[in-house]
Amino acid sequence: MTGSPTTPGRDALAYAASRLVRHSAEFGPAPALTDAGADARLVLMAGETVILRAALAETGTALLTPDEAGRAGERAVEIYLGRVEGRPVFAGAVPGEAALLFPEPGHRALDLRALATEGAVAREEQGLIATAKSVLAWHARHRFCANCGSPTSIAAGGFRRECEACGLHHFPRTDPVAIMLVRRGETCLLGRGPHFKPGMYSCLAGFIEPGETVENAVRRETREETGVAVGAVAYHASQPWPFPASLMIGCVAEALSEAIRTDPDELEDARWFSRPDVARMIQGNHPEGLTVPPATAIAHLLLRDWLDGVIGPAPGSTA
Repeated sequence: MTGSPTTPGRDALAYAASRLVRHSAEFGPAPALTDAGADARLVLMAGETVILRAALAETGTALLTPDEAGRAGERAVEIYLGRVEGRPVFAGAVPGEAALLFPEPGHRALDLRALATEGAVAREEQGLIATAKSVLAWHARHRFCANCGSPTSIAAGGFRRECEACGLHHFPRTDPVAIMLVRRGETCLLGRGPHFKPGMYSCLAGFIEPGETVENAVRRETREETGVAVGAVAYHASQPWPFPASLMIGCVAEALSEAIRTDPDELEDARWFSRPDVARMIQGNHPEGLTVPPATAIAHLLLRDWLDGVIGPAPGSTA
């Protein structure tokens, strides 16, 4: 499209790249950090922040040596993630105040949103950190068996918890979320939630419910939030979203109706935007000061790909 912004592409998506070869129970017993050797590294989560070694003028890393991570004291949970380029990698959780033990300039403590926005680590490390945060957060919330209420213990290096009382096995969960570019002709449907920063609009999104297909979740969420009916739905891309452990499933949906009726409990506003409007929102020069999410978010990718023709014409279109 003439005048559309330059597309950063999928390489800009946060948390979507990882060199981790994940541990599985099928691979055999998980090693302990104390026996893993000098090459072992540990991702340390202090509350909601990750500790980075951050040399001046260089990209930081979350892959700390065991001695380096040891200054935080005993870890509430320690798990084995797998291997990165043959090196064993673990993850550990400590209280948030332990971040004070890693002052700048040699270290930094960042939450994962700031980590992605700043590009504070190599892109291939973002996915590893997302895995660490999500699995550690799951352990923090599943210390007791949902079946009988007894304490559970870590197994399979941290990718399972077991209940000795009733024998039930528990596994880390990922919550699937449908996020959709709903289009009608040369316009797309965007909304803003009450928690959005002023002026920002984004693609509609919602959790996929049990027993529901991705396509039907797109249709249901669009109808519930805006009253717009949706027909054809197609998958486009996905993105891990570690807040705490979601998977954003990006789709393109074809609207069958145009009238908008928003649910105030879900959205503050929703509108149809033209291609020139969206281009200006991305470029930051919309006359109303409206914007879209940053390039690290899958909503941004969906909008850019629509502008740049990466997303093809609607079914039945003569374009």
